[in-house]
Amino acid sequence: MAYVSMGEAHRRITEYLNRFCDAVSYQDSSTLCRLLSFSSNSPPLLSLADALNLFQDASSLIRQSDKFSEYGEILAHLFRSLQSYRVGNLVEAYLAFEKFANAFVQEFRNWESAWALEALYVVCYEIRVLAEKADKELTSNGKSPEKLKAAGSLLMKVFGVLAGKGPKRVGALYVTCQLFKTYFKLGTVNLCRSVIRSIETARIFDFEEFPRRDKVTYMYYTGRLEVFNENFPAADTKLSYALQYCNPKRERNIRMILKYLIPVKLSIGVIPKDELLQNYNLHEYTKIVQALRKGDLRLLRHALQEHEDRFLRSGVYLVLEKLELQVYQRLMKKIYIIQKQSDPARAHQLKLEVIAKALRWLKMDMDLDEVECIMTILIYKNLVKGYLAHKSKVVVLSKQDPFPKLNGKPVGS
Repeated sequence: MAYVSMGEAHRRITEYLNRFCDAVSYQDSSTLCRLLSFSSNSPPLLSLADALNLFQDASSLIRQSDKFSEYGEILAHLFRSLQSYRVGNLVEAYLAFEKFANAFVQEFRNWESAWALEALYVVCYEIRVLAEKADKELTSNGKSPEKLKAAGSLLMKVFGVLAGKGPKRVGALYVTCQLFKTYFKLGTVNLCRSVIRSIETARIFDFEEFPRRDKVTYMYYTGRLEVFNENFPAADTKLSYALQYCNPKRERNIRMILKYLIPVKLSIGVIPKDELLQNYNLHEYTKIVQALRKGDLRLLRHALQEHEDRFLRSGVYLVLEKLELQVYQRLMKKIYIIQKQSDPARAHQLKLEVIAKALRWLKMDMDLDEVECIMTILIYKNLVKGYLAHKSKVVVLSKQDPFPKLNGKPVGS
């Protein structure tokens, strides 16, 4: 840190106080956003923090002026948070920022117009990010992480402020998305339901009036929730919406959407192109797609094992594991095509022994009872049309469309 004189520290603090009060007086939201963006680590904010840690009595400066003292509670807590943040005391920084946020929200509630909405977004973002950092500090010190949960409560309070009639309500979806990020991080996704009900059923909200950025984020998170609930048609609709309207320049965001959309598409019988996987560096799905195309059960299991940790972390492992039935269907279809070429008259009669041999060739050793069980499931799930002749150990296929396509519907629906 460069040397700062007491006079220079005084000048920096006074300049910030003037800029803050002027931004509020002239309803300059963009300036106010920059003044509150801790995580940006902007040089002006860092230099202000250095000045605060040197001067140590900024509160007296605030009290000396009516212009400053009008926002004294807000500014005092904000300064304390910035001081703690600068010296790396993240828990204290969070506690002070939480008090600042409560004071700012109260002031925002009193403003009739929505001019400070973007600044409120910054406060909501910063409280979540700062809470995550504070929890890491608590964990490293052997203490229970609790700040992110507290941040969730504050965000819920902000949502309540915005969930009313008037121009401020368009900010409700941004706060909802911050709540989603908080609940997903905490592993309490069940808490998302009440917020979703408010957004999707309350008459005061028109989804189309929300900003596109927020609608994309909302659809991404609600789509993920539908994946966890195995409601794949709804997940497909929501994640496809997020992909369609996502900024094409945000490749990282597109990749995040595709991480969940691809398993959903696979589960309803839609196989992505290889170029898509390559363009967005989604190589973990390459072998899974190949396994579906080839009917290679061994390749599918190998791909799941190879990327098991990644799929488990993202919560799509069980979705991908259930693709086995589609792989069996593809294998059956390949056997049927080969038999149709060699013996057209009996193409619709597949011996269980022939299927078992094909599986052994793939190094999947199964006895006839196991094969019969799998065929029964395929018929029950409508992946194969036909019936099982138990005594003769033969699958008798329908002569019309023996291997129905999923046509965008989940297996067995």
